[in-house]
Amino acid sequence: MTEADQPRATETDETATGPATTPPKGRRGSGVRTVGLVALATLAGAVAGALALYGMNRLPGNAQAPQVTSAPAAEPAAFKVSDAACQGTVERARAFVPLAKGGLAAFSPATEPRRLPPLAFTGANGKEVTLADFKGRVVLLNLWATWCVPCRKEMPDLDRLQGSLGGPEFEVVAVNLDTRDPDKPRAFLDEIGVKRLAFYADPATKTFQALRGVGRGFGLPTTVIVDRDGCEMGYLAGPAEWGGAEAEALVRAAIGTGASTSPVR
Repeated sequence: MTEADQPRATETDETATGPATTPPKGRRGSGVRTVGLVALATLAGAVAGALALYGMNRLPGNAQAPQVTSAPAAEPAAFKVSDAACQGTVERARAFVPLAKGGLAAFSPATEPRRLPPLAFTGANGKEVTLADFKGRVVLLNLWATWCVPCRKEMPDLDRLQGSLGGPEFEVVAVNLDTRDPDKPRAFLDEIGVKRLAFYADPATKTFQALRGVGRGFGLPTTVIVDRDGCEMGYLAGPAEWGGAEAEALVRAAIGTGASTSPVR
């Protein structure tokens, strides 16, 4: 994440006419330094808050994290996020409003008909997988990386959620975005005992960039719940408690209201 330059406290030079109307230099310098320290503390607090929300912390040996921006990039010319065919999904997503609480308080149910752009990544065997391959299932799409501390904490919860509800109606699709050392995320998942999640990877971070282009990718972790027809049911920026009762209730509601009965591929 790009950080703004920190402000520097400087002492104002005395004017050519002399310091007759100014306070003693020592006192004035102390005041300037105090203001500077307060400004630095404020900036540090803001940066720490942003890091905690988006998890853009990096661990040694990893590449630069995807850039976090304050506004979405322009939509690709060949894709428009708004899709009237998703209007029914918006209506069904109203059922999620009372469920966005506790560890999922930051979850935002869909309020406009949105279709996610075509997303492609690789499976455990290295072959390409697309979001369209999951048509017929409700999908919890999660973007994560090993250098993202909140992401690392979410993985056991997502694994439990997949174990509880995963199947022909629902799947957790956790896409790893590590850009170096492809064995590192696999080793991490093995170390923490993740067994139920299928491994998906996108070292080129194209999924992140595509979601950012439609206002759904400003940091990690990023999670989107998608219905059986590829329409957005809800979105969550930042970490959440996916292993709790609130998450299970929300996913069960998504499965029960997840649009058409298209065949599972």
